[in-house]
Amino acid sequence: MAVEILESCVVTPGEATPKHRLWLSILDLVQGRTHTPVVYLYHLCPDSAAFSPDMLKAALSKALVPFYPIAGRLTSDTSGRLEIDCTGDGVLFVTARADATLDELESPAPSDELRRMLVPSADHTGALAMFQVTFFKCGGVCVGTAMHHTVCDGRAFGHFLKMWAAIARGDSEEAILLWPSLDRTLLRGRSPPAVRFQHGEYPLRGSVPSATKVPFDTAVFPVSKNQVDALKGAAGASASKKVSTYSAMVAHVWRCSCIAKGLSGTADSRMYGAGCVRSRMRPPLPVGYLGNAIARTRTTATKVKDIVSSPLDAVADKVSAAVARISDEYVRSLADYLELAMNDAPGLHLGQWAVPDTDLLVVSWIGLPLIDVDFGWGRPSFVGRAILNQSNFLYLVPSPDGDGQLNVTVSMEPQALSRFKELFYEGLKHYSLVSQKQVAQDARVCWSSGLINSALWDPPSGKSTDFVTAFVAPIPIRAAAAFSSRCAKQETSCRNRGGSAARMGEKQTQTQTQQRLALVGLCRRAPTSPCRLQSADGGHRRAPGPL
Repeated sequence: MAVEILESCVVTPGEATPKHRLWLSILDLVQGRTHTPVVYLYHLCPDSAAFSPDMLKAALSKALVPFYPIAGRLTSDTSGRLEIDCTGDGVLFVTARADATLDELESPAPSDELRRMLVPSADHTGALAMFQVTFFKCGGVCVGTAMHHTVCDGRAFGHFLKMWAAIARGDSEEAILLWPSLDRTLLRGRSPPAVRFQHGEYPLRGSVPSATKVPFDTAVFPVSKNQVDALKGAAGASASKKVSTYSAMVAHVWRCSCIAKGLSGTADSRMYGAGCVRSRMRPPLPVGYLGNAIARTRTTATKVKDIVSSPLDAVADKVSAAVARISDEYVRSLADYLELAMNDAPGLHLGQWAVPDTDLLVVSWIGLPLIDVDFGWGRPSFVGRAILNQSNFLYLVPSPDGDGQLNVTVSMEPQALSRFKELFYEGLKHYSLVSQKQVAQDARVCWSSGLINSALWDPPSGKSTDFVTAFVAPIPIRAAAAFSSRCAKQETSCRNRGGSAARMGEKQTQTQTQQRLALVGLCRRAPTSPCRLQSADGGHRRAPGPL
């Protein structure tokens, strides 16, 4: 695909804006000092308004008035600390034309080529934000965006994009609701500082080995709403609890990646994430806070063998616990720690966030306003990163259609990525065959009837063929064990009631239950025989008792 640049210009605020320097919080300074490239693909409907570059530029100029720091430039104060000089110099806007159709880019994987063709690169102007509108032969359009991460996080940038889009389609009421809050001192460190937590997510220079740069590939794996729901059900099955999409999906990806990369079972592995602190502060930050309000999260170090052999809910609990640490006091402590560390001789790895091959780095756009950006032509058909700059990266991006689908973007070494795809979808397939709610209900009946009379699972031997046995089977069996005591009482009550109709109904229920459970490999023999699990290599295993 070839892309021809038609116009490149600078768009400035439509009105005079304040000229001053804007102090940046420590949470701004520790972000990656680069632009984040994102692509939005739009298939135009017949009744859509024309995709006019002039109209987009006019709306952008108006949006830059309240968001005027975005039109500024980065500079340093007398001590060398980075800040924004609100000069009103403007943002870069490019218009281009492609000799291809959007269908050739459907669900595109991040790549150097995608970034080069559809998102502007930093130029001599030093613009903090850059945009490119590319017209395709089919009438579709790509809006490529790049915002400097020091300026703001994804949620704040999403508010800016939505204001730009609201102005473009003439929705003044929504535009007013998206007015930004510019006071970054809300996240200033305390005086005197009070560090009350460990903040190992932000290591000092030399305190940890540098991550080795290796060749890697990136792929996008679409996941349907039904698959997401089944995964969430599995992640909360043992305790009948609700688990977030984030925790469930990260747990599944974490386990699959450990196996796909062939990590040693005795190696330590961690999951790193980024949690939004806005609603966790006291008082909460303004909804329109323009800045970075995210804190790194990290799970405790866990042996790889424990990650891959534990049921999904146990791994999801580790992910949830890392996010749950974020509180007002935690964020205040973090700001104090980072300010102190930045002034120490070793210093922080400012703007750097790489992890070793044993770990997983996660960024989630679930719930962010980045996704639903409607310029007047409807929601985009696809939203995603244009490029990922390192391996061991996971991006979670919900579908713009609002249909519950999730696009899971993963980067790792090519051979491992191929194996990961197989493991990832194999696991989703088995979780989706029977919902965990139904499995738990079926297990109660099966246990009391003798259909399941022992829990049959042992930790995986380390072979990839044990995936189904180790990952999928423990979930419903643990649910059955949890209900065993109550089911025994129900069985006694049923016997006392008697009655042919009741017995016939019970028999029919057991038959239907057996058929459903057979789908997920729980039932391999007659109801009166001990239940055995069959692994992918055809072998059978039996454990002495319930887990």
